[in-house]
Amino acid sequence: MGWRRSAFRRPRGAVEYGAAALVAAAVASLVVRLLVRVGEVLVRWWPLVTVLALLGFAAGVRRAVAAAREHAARARRLSVLRFSLAELDAMDDRQFEFALRDLLIRDGWSARQVGQQGDQAADVIADHPAYGRLVVQAKHTKVAAKVGSQVMYQVKGTAGPVHRADAATVVTNGGFTRDAREWGERHAVGWTDRERLRSWAERGVPLHQILRLPTPTRRRLPGALRPRFAAPFEWTAPEGRTDGVR
Repeated sequence: MGWRRSAFRRPRGAVEYGAAALVAAAVASLVVRLLVRVGEVLVRWWPLVTVLALLGFAAGVRRAVAAAREHAARARRLSVLRFSLAELDAMDDRQFEFALRDLLIRDGWSARQVGQQGDQAADVIADHPAYGRLVVQAKHTKVAAKVGSQVMYQVKGTAGPVHRADAATVVTNGGFTRDAREWGERHAVGWTDRERLRSWAERGVPLHQILRLPTPTRRRLPGALRPRFAAPFEWTAPEGRTDGVR
């Protein structure tokens, strides 16, 4: 379908300009009369208008105060949030994802649970003013089970290009194979095993400290939005330490 040009055209000749001026004058007159009428109503009913305005303002203040109190109460609840490993083991997959979301909120992240069918290897996505965006893949499993390298491949393939993340980690209440840990450390996918989960959920150590996340002003995942930085994000543990915070 071709683009149709507007039917409007500029007036031509003195007659058309005169007609346009008359229309403009009529519209201006209507606007002025409307404003005068509104002014007369306000002058006549100003006590009622004032009362209604004050009531509206008071309602707005009341809603703002209630929201602030609820936010503060939620922050207090989350500030002391702890989950034992036994509690996490007893959860189902979805409860585990929501628990990880709440732990991130406790740590100062703005987090949401997104895990569902077709989630493209992201169960929780969180944003932080200092650390950027973090993608979390949750693997709730039997205590003795181990997460393999295939999961790390999937997270690596979607965290930056699909979710525009600065960092990514797989969190499990079980463990990881050696290949999965080594591959993750080489390719910017953090791993959070049972012991790291204990430090995070039970002892209150923030996840970004456990993973030693760099700030996104230094490094960023390949494929992330607005690649402003010279080097891609690379997560590696300090030399001689791969066990996280204990």
